Amino acid sequence: MKRYSLLLLSVFLTVSVYAGQREAIWPKGKMPDSQDHQIGAMTNESGAKGFNPDKYRIPYIEWYDAPKGEIKGCMILISGGSYECCCDVGLIEKWKKVFTELGFQCVNLAYRTPRPKGLPIYQTAWEDGQRAVRIVRSEAAKRGFDPEKIGAISMSAGSHLNLLLSTSSLTKSYKPIDKIDSVSCHLNWAIVNAPAYVTTDGETGTPATREGYGTDVRISDVFKFDEKTCPMSLHHGGKDPYSPNGSTLVYRELRKRSIPSEIHLYPDMGHGAFGIERGIEFMRQMGYIPDSSSEIELMSRFPDDSNRGKYIKEDIWPEGRMPDTQQHQCNPYIEWHFPKELKTTSIQIIYSGGGYNSNDPNGFEVAPMRRFLNDKGMTVVTMKYRTPRPKGLDKHTTAWQDLQRAVRIVRSKAVEYGLNPNMIGIMGSSAGGHLTLMGCTSSIHQSYLPLDQIDKIPCNVQWGIGIYPAYSLTDGIDIENVKGGNEDNSVLVPEFAFDLNTSPMIFIHGDSDGWAAMNSVKCWEKMRSMGIQSEVHTLATRRHCFQFRAKEGTGSYTFIDTIWEFLNQKGFVGK
Repeated sequence: MKRYSLLLLSVFLTVSVYAGQREAIWPKGKMPDSQDHQIGAMTNESGAKGFNPDKYRIPYIEWYDAPKGEIKGCMILISGGSYECCCDVGLIEKWKKVFTELGFQCVNLAYRTPRPKGLPIYQTAWEDGQRAVRIVRSEAAKRGFDPEKIGAISMSAGSHLNLLLSTSSLTKSYKPIDKIDSVSCHLNWAIVNAPAYVTTDGETGTPATREGYGTDVRISDVFKFDEKTCPMSLHHGGKDPYSPNGSTLVYRELRKRSIPSEIHLYPDMGHGAFGIERGIEFMRQMGYIPDSSSEIELMSRFPDDSNRGKYIKEDIWPEGRMPDTQQHQCNPYIEWHFPKELKTTSIQIIYSGGGYNSNDPNGFEVAPMRRFLNDKGMTVVTMKYRTPRPKGLDKHTTAWQDLQRAVRIVRSKAVEYGLNPNMIGIMGSSAGGHLTLMGCTSSIHQSYLPLDQIDKIPCNVQWGIGIYPAYSLTDGIDIENVKGGNEDNSVLVPEFAFDLNTSPMIFIHGDSDGWAAMNSVKCWEKMRSMGIQSEVHTLATRRHCFQFRAKEGTGSYTFIDTIWEFLNQKGFVGK
């Protein structure tokens, strides 16, 4: 009877696929490492009344209805469940809806669970996954999509499986059984949510016992990163017990191989799938979602100050008392830009980059964000700090002095202007991003001797916004990062104290930036190790000044909205 049930299942799954439903992954009697306790089913099936496991011994793929019009490619949907079950029924349904509407053929993979006995926890799922990709690729022409446009989206243990499929397709997980196994099982891209078991302190199937930290903790060697490794968008919560350091380590390995990818790290979030819109932006940036539109200049999107109210300009230093005065440097000042309608008492200080050789408070790194925040009802203070670089001092010294003094001035006048003196953030790009890190990590350290009562006021801030910060790692102290900041011996520069007042930050960085994205990622890793929850978004294929021109629907276009989401999520723009 058992054999008869399996035969019926095999016939049903093979036939019903042409109605847009299910297809058995393995031919009858040919499934490798078959174990009697395993099934291929989603939890809404296995939890249903009258469930008969003998009818679900063979894992399957489920072809959903094809999208209307041209099919742009295929998305394989992979549930998590600790390799004990396939439980993400709701996520699969959400992903199916989103990607079908975007023009992708969607396929659900129901791999074997629970964990196999006497084998690695992922082994049978990996076998099912490789076979599933081969079947999908072999049927691409018949179903109307390019066989080299196959991606996958996943969650948790499913993301561990996704990483295996994405990094290790040239490693055979099972012996070939028929002609389908001559078809390649590589993926062309992957969206990887909260991958579990990636670091060696959790690779046997537990949460990361040391949170992914430790000199002896590394990325699991099951991931081969072979020549077929595909671009990825990695998404992870900062408080996930399945350590987000697993994602940062994967991202670093991709960068070492010059594989364009993204990482998105979310503060205060636990185990879950976050930022599907970032994954879609990644696909659009990479061309997986075709887009013939032109890039739009950022300044043209925010052309005027129509929502600015009162304006005040003032010098940073009392006349004749500026520390380390050098005649070749410009005079520093701040400008208050009040909104017409105040909707938050928080204050954002913004300044530009320029290699510490120049800076422009009216350029594309400052003016658009200032206007956006004024539109939101927020007060913005822009700063012109001293440049070019001082002689005989570190490149950032006088700018750091200007920033510390500017924060103190803003705090001293906040109440007078109806603002909150304890809700101040700073934002800078490039060298200005380095300066922001100085302001966020080293406010207890004195950059100049006190001059007056203002200098008794603390200069710490509540948040920072670092846009492609430069000069943050030792392989790029005063140049582009020599090896992309990817090596273990490329560490954070010593001027960042990471003192007790270090504030959370959001970092946004081009993945292809010569002033490497690892500047941001390694700062995030350091802050997380201190218990400070920050946010990171890197942008595939984008270089320095990623935002100057960008296409709609990509991360380099939506970055300002991403910053606003961070400010709201962290509670920095409340009354």
